[in-house]
Amino acid sequence: MASDVVVPTLGESITEATLGQWLKKPGEAVKADEAIASLETDKVSVEVPSPVAGVLIEQVVSEGDTVNVGAVIARIEAGASAVTTAILAAEDSRAVGQAEVAARPEPVAAPAEESADPITLSPSVRRAVLEHGVDPSKIRGTGKDGRLTKDDVIAAARTHAMSTPPAEPAASAPTATSASMAGGRPEERVRMTRLRQTVASRLKEAQNTAAILTTFNDVDMTAVIEARNRYKDLFEKKHGVRLGFMGFFVKAACMALRDIPSVNASIEGDEIVYHDYVDVSVAVSAPNGLVVPVIRDAQTMSVAEIEKAIGDFGARAKAGSLKLDEMKGGTFTISNGGVFGSLMSTPIINPPQSGVLGLHRIEERPVVRDGQIVARPMMYLALSYDHRLIDGREAVTFLVALKNAIEDPTRLLIDL
Repeated sequence: MASDVVVPTLGESITEATLGQWLKKPGEAVKADEAIASLETDKVSVEVPSPVAGVLIEQVVSEGDTVNVGAVIARIEAGASAVTTAILAAEDSRAVGQAEVAARPEPVAAPAEESADPITLSPSVRRAVLEHGVDPSKIRGTGKDGRLTKDDVIAAARTHAMSTPPAEPAASAPTATSASMAGGRPEERVRMTRLRQTVASRLKEAQNTAAILTTFNDVDMTAVIEARNRYKDLFEKKHGVRLGFMGFFVKAACMALRDIPSVNASIEGDEIVYHDYVDVSVAVSAPNGLVVPVIRDAQTMSVAEIEKAIGDFGARAKAGSLKLDEMKGGTFTISNGGVFGSLMSTPIINPPQSGVLGLHRIEERPVVRDGQIVARPMMYLALSYDHRLIDGREAVTFLVALKNAIEDPTRLLIDL
């Protein structure tokens, strides 16, 4: 009996998504609750599990299609007999493929299992295939469920280059590669992901709605670096997480936001909403771009608890397992472009928030201390804010309070 696979509930106010990638092909056996496809929503990628154990017999929609919550995207033939049939068929296919490989060795990349089904390629893998001119059907994937990765394509291209004379390029090379060899200028058009479309829309909305202004300051990181170096081993041993700089900055920001509440407020219609709590949105890297999970009630948390929350968010962002509810809300945002080498930037606020703090790279610069020019590890701070709500005096006062707490971390302990 066939069971329908439907788009699950994706969260409040989210009614549709884009089918990003099929993780299983028709004819493949699946386990109950095993992911068969990934959906791209406005904020995260969501995996769709199989409701039963059986065999995927039909993909109702294609990659890139927009689907509504509750829509049928696939059908699965349930039952142990269907699974057994699929496994036996797969084993027969592997046996045939191995026999063909033994009888017909080729000095190219290891051949993949023969299949009549089209190969599913992610955008990055597809670009690598076009760039290097390799046949994806002849590459054995090392990714999840045998899917191709970008590294697989690059490795296959290197093997092919070493085994093929430069003067005799393969006649079956893709069109993009042939055009490049002939002096052409190949290009590829890739549809924007739903996440990227949402990011673009919200950033433009912020610029069109808010009166964004950015104020800068710099901070001497000497004291924080010394504290981190002195206690990082004991900290990790006791709390099971590395001691970074974000814990200090989140804690310092919470203290500064308490003193300057307008930076933690928002505008709703003709009213100003002041929040007696601090929910800090922290930008972290994910495979499809930056996502911004929220540390709830950060004002009540210790540095260790903050570091644990950030570490957990970072790991699950890379794995694509963040939940939608974890990225809702937020009263203030901290974005650390310094991890990518940024010296200075003007971050854009995330509506309806009114402020975002930008952190940047640490580098030694000459500064004057007690009448002497000395080298100090300095960082530029940038606060972008909605000038409709926050005055320049308040923005500067916030940055100075943050700077004082970082340059003298004892203030974080005695609440100054």
